[in-house]
Amino acid sequence: MAPVSLTYQRYSTKPAQWWIGAALRGLVDASGIPHSGFDGLSLASFTLGPDPAIAMTQHFGMTTRWVDSLAMGGASGIAAIRRAARALEAGDVDIVACIAADTNYTDTFRQLLAGFTRFSQDAVYPHGAGGANASFAHLTNAYMDRYGVTRADFGRVCVAQRQNALHNPRAIMKKPLALEEYLSARPIVDPLGLFDCVMPVAGAEAFLLMRGDTMRKHGLKGARLLASIERHNAFPEDPVQYRGGWALDVDELYGMAGVAPGDIDVVQTYDDYPVIVMMQFEDLGFCAKGESAAFVADNDLTIGGSFPHNTTGGQLSAGQAGAAGGHLGIVETIRQVTGTAASTQVEGARLGLASGFGMINYDRGLASGAVIFAGEDL
Repeated sequence: MAPVSLTYQRYSTKPAQWWIGAALRGLVDASGIPHSGFDGLSLASFTLGPDPAIAMTQHFGMTTRWVDSLAMGGASGIAAIRRAARALEAGDVDIVACIAADTNYTDTFRQLLAGFTRFSQDAVYPHGAGGANASFAHLTNAYMDRYGVTRADFGRVCVAQRQNALHNPRAIMKKPLALEEYLSARPIVDPLGLFDCVMPVAGAEAFLLMRGDTMRKHGLKGARLLASIERHNAFPEDPVQYRGGWALDVDELYGMAGVAPGDIDVVQTYDDYPVIVMMQFEDLGFCAKGESAAFVADNDLTIGGSFPHNTTGGQLSAGQAGAAGGHLGIVETIRQVTGTAASTQVEGARLGLASGFGMINYDRGLASGAVIFAGEDL
């Protein structure tokens, strides 16, 4: 409940700590609960250093019973929910503030990529293949070769998300995008063009997690968590990733929630590059493996379409605020199923799915997960 999104900035001189504090204030304003009442804190950030997450309790005058620090990139939001939910079930904590935030100085992204992992330092950068663009170009080429997908197929995802972003006042991208413009855009790393790649920004996303009795005690309303899955280093035998951990646990996801893929009203996939969106459509059961291109061609992915998807515009059009990219879809799903998404609201949305993906090495992302939320009336 209490979904919070700070307006993204292309660059910021404020540190991650400032963005976390602003998100914390947003949670207080949205819930009416003082921050001293949050006895759990979950943080995801790439740029918080040298501070550890626990230092934020002193920085913001909080006394907590539970602290978690997530380093799973775009899967951090899913992992935060799963860990916090278990702490709530155990009675270890009553109200958890889940916050993801990153700043973006003019040189932040380059420094982050250069020191992202030991693998990137030792096996990627020395060979001149630095950063996620090269890795996702590798994944995209392999996926195109395996399934006959074209750049135009990916472009349909990007164009639809841009149309959604035009309804989101917080989105960085403000201009319509035509398929022809997508296809003719400046090449980045073959086969990726400019609009296949996320734009790094500064920003924050946050929400509160609590038990139903606690929520009612404070006179609040929110979404209900129906199901969640999480998997790491799935299918290590695949020479290049073409499926993620969702494929291993998708039956558990829907079985736990008691629903089927066709029951979902709105979907938010992690979308740092469109190839990952295609994988998630397949691995989350919306179409068979290798059939995403046909699925996208047969459906309207815009807010009012047959398959509302990434209704904020996703990271590809709203921007990627570092680790907050993994919380963006969760925050939007909470808004959607509670009918509070305003200009991006899908009419009648009561069941929503959000998925995460993170920690890319050269040939694969290591973390994946998904959650299903319902509105209170279901």
